[in-house]
Amino acid sequence: MAESQLVHPPLFTYISMLALLTLVPPFVILMWYTNVHADGSVLQTFNYLKENGLQGLIDIWPRPTAIAGKIIICYALFEATLQLLLPGKRVQGPISPTGHRPVYKANGMAAYTVTLITYLSLWWFGIFNPTVVYDHLGEILSTLNFGSLIFCLFLYIKGHVAPSSTDHGSSGNIIVDYYWGMELYPRIGKHFDIKVFTNCRFGMVSWGLLPITYCIKQYEEYGSLSDSMLIHAIITLVYVTKFFWWEAGYWNTMDIAHDRAGFYICWGCLVFLPCMYTSPGMYLVKHPVNLGPQLAISILVAGILCVYINYDCDRQRQEFRRTNGKALVWGKAPSKIVASYTTTTGETKSSLLLTSGWWGLSRHFHYVPEILASFFWSVPALFNHIMPYFYVIYLTGLLLDRAKRDDERCKSKYGKYWKKYCEKANFAKWEPRHGKFRYRHP
Repeated sequence: MAESQLVHPPLFTYISMLALLTLVPPFVILMWYTNVHADGSVLQTFNYLKENGLQGLIDIWPRPTAIAGKIIICYALFEATLQLLLPGKRVQGPISPTGHRPVYKANGMAAYTVTLITYLSLWWFGIFNPTVVYDHLGEILSTLNFGSLIFCLFLYIKGHVAPSSTDHGSSGNIIVDYYWGMELYPRIGKHFDIKVFTNCRFGMVSWGLLPITYCIKQYEEYGSLSDSMLIHAIITLVYVTKFFWWEAGYWNTMDIAHDRAGFYICWGCLVFLPCMYTSPGMYLVKHPVNLGPQLAISILVAGILCVYINYDCDRQRQEFRRTNGKALVWGKAPSKIVASYTTTTGETKSSLLLTSGWWGLSRHFHYVPEILASFFWSVPALFNHIMPYFYVIYLTGLLLDRAKRDDERCKSKYGKYWKKYCEKANFAKWEPRHGKFRYRHP
């Protein structure tokens, strides 16, 4: 990534990369330790580290074990096999700056469904108890931590010696290349897409499996399942199911179409996602809360509504693109901007920018229900500790940064057309007198 492409000042970017490379791997272990062994108290963990220093971190860091390795390898091989063998519709991704267009097999929903059924069946028939995953979670995260750092090194080397497409390159800085990645669409062979595996099959499927694991663990621990854990698990599973229903749309997002395969994306999905994203449920295992029917149902309805709005935002834009701008938006012909741009090869192309429906309310409106949904699957833990809200805080920061990066990228790509889009998509104004949004077009 050249300095001219950086959203933040170069010095800030490089310091941030070094900080994340060195601090986030131990942060994952500290999050697990706080939820499982420190009563969910950040203060207790802080005081422990203050008293024991670096040696204290080393002492609580679980050592990789054979059972952790077996669980990871079996899960990874199972998901890789499903990714390769399950049938699916052929889907094209967006055209890259070099003119390359990746092709995917859309079998994510099938893989996710088969995985959940298999996992629950193994438990139901007494073949494998999911509580083993919880009991060895620290070892699993530790093994993933080290293994994924090595995997990212493999991606770095592959990008240099055997790139899969024209969408690759080096910044000339080994740390930047390791962190951001070398390739946009790395594959093993012709059909095994690495980012689909790390982001979707390994990371996102684990996000569906772990809430189920936490439910079973709490039930075995206390002899009952709290309504707080149940509400958390339902909203989370609705969200993850929504993701796989919409997976082909995800392949058009920044994660896949713009962020290269390096530490930032791949280590994040292999290690950070299973820990941070599931942390409210991890906390609730040992901190069951009785919400009562009224509060529980209110949180559930609000959470599912936010997931639906988030889905409908993405569906609206995806359908708009699929029909080349001809799909109705909220029952009307869509408002749009035809934006032309030039590829790195000098070819002129055009894109349609939707400026009505959800996408007329504001830029990146779909981030609002996503943040709210994460709040509603966290709030069943109530407010005894801040730990269940780490994901909400993290997600808010992540999406604010992503919105800034996306704006800068689109500004560079579309120029005057993006300025026009911003003027049209930042205007929805609520008028109490009329009881509706007034659309102010320039």
